[in-house]
Amino acid sequence: MPLQNLLNRIERAGNRLPSPTLLFIYLTAAVLLLSAGAHWLSLVAVHPVNGATIPAINLLSRDGLARILTSSVGNFTQFAPVGTVLTAVLGIAVAEHSGLLSAALRATVLKAPAQLLTFSVVLCGILSSIAQDTGYVILLPLAAIIFLASGRHPVVGIAAAFAGVSGGYSANLLLTPLDPLLAGISTEAARLVAPAYSVNAAANYYFMVASTLIIAAAGTWVTHSLVAPRFPKYGAGASQAEAEMDHTLTTAEIRGLNGTLIFTAAFAALLALGLVPEEGVLRNRDNGSILQSPFMSGIVVVVAVYAALAGIVFGRVSGRYRRWGECVEGMEQHMATMAGYLVLMFFAAQFVNYFAWSNLGTIIAIKGAALLQTLSLPVAVTLVAFVLLTALINLFIGSASAKWALLAPVFVPMLLLAGLSPEAAQVAYRIGDSSTNIITPLMPYFGVVVAFAQKYQKDIGVGSLVAMMLPYSVVFLLVWSCLLAIWVLLGWPLGPGATIFPSVPVAP
Repeated sequence: MPLQNLLNRIERAGNRLPSPTLLFIYLTAAVLLLSAGAHWLSLVAVHPVNGATIPAINLLSRDGLARILTSSVGNFTQFAPVGTVLTAVLGIAVAEHSGLLSAALRATVLKAPAQLLTFSVVLCGILSSIAQDTGYVILLPLAAIIFLASGRHPVVGIAAAFAGVSGGYSANLLLTPLDPLLAGISTEAARLVAPAYSVNAAANYYFMVASTLIIAAAGTWVTHSLVAPRFPKYGAGASQAEAEMDHTLTTAEIRGLNGTLIFTAAFAALLALGLVPEEGVLRNRDNGSILQSPFMSGIVVVVAVYAALAGIVFGRVSGRYRRWGECVEGMEQHMATMAGYLVLMFFAAQFVNYFAWSNLGTIIAIKGAALLQTLSLPVAVTLVAFVLLTALINLFIGSASAKWALLAPVFVPMLLLAGLSPEAAQVAYRIGDSSTNIITPLMPYFGVVVAFAQKYQKDIGVGSLVAMMLPYSVVFLLVWSCLLAIWVLLGWPLGPGATIFPSVPVAP
């Protein structure tokens, strides 16, 4: 069939791509060679603000090699995404290890009214990104069982959950590890032309909260209108044993959730005491601002501390933790899984810094901004075009951080010089990055989803899954892009202190 042939070609092309880490190694080498070539060709650009001439710097020169040797360690240790992500992971690791995240996820879905079942599954899939990949291994099989128990086709339940977990990955009602990761990369990229610019972890929060509800509603509509009609009624009694499996919460888990709820209320009250009074300790000492406060600057730490303490409370009350040291074991186990991330970030840090030192990013940004200004495209059209470009690239490179580390040094400065903030570029990237996750076989969990679906329908393959998920991908892209265009036209802030049109000066 044509679709299957197309998927096979995409898969073969994708398999020829190196891993993200190797890709950064190759790109770092390419930057070194390009910097020498650009310098030899006397490539320059004229800064549009102050008229300064910006030349390409040869990193293979004596001075360039000295800088590489003396700065590589600092490039890694000072790379913004490293510390913030690892800090967030420490707290979330305890919440996951204690069983809190699993219990909270099941409690949310299992208690949903029948008429809101699909919406609840998609919404919980979106919210599961707080725990990174937990939704794939917990929510997808659980959704199939819940749909089966309610008389609906279990594969439709898998589709709805997959759409939320992967297609809506960027959205959430809370800050997730993705927020500080992308914000750190955006900050590094913005400083190529605006050295004092900083993108905070909550920069896209308002937009993503609205996106969460809208994407959940869109996913529900696609499930009912476009996906469910393709599947006949599932055979009565088939896999009935699975439908009757006890996936409800245990008494200990319910006790743990109640304890966590009490703790959450107390934690929220403490935050309110520090934020609500004009002299609150979490506000800015000089002007009383919340946006420029220690709370906003350290929000990643706040999230990590809350997640860790909530996990400890759940573990102790439910009986999952009998020793205080068990929470540390959870941190260690989860941190061990970050080895690949650390290796990737080392080479990504080198690439980003070498790219900055060479001035290639600044030159490309200035010339690209000039082209954008010549085209005179409306702001909303420019952002939507970037959404579509990201969605296309996402079919071949699955890692959100790897792609943004590649794209940000070029597009963030380019759009900043064209009058669009790094926060706007980042939010456009997040839309494109999420929407096509569910239709690319190169996504790491794609094979896992196929295996889950084959448990209930043996003839489902890669092509079947892509055909099933394609409506979600198209609708998410359309709905999300329209939401972004409306947001831009209305001039609403994307997050606390994050405007679409920046007012900070840029410099070479």
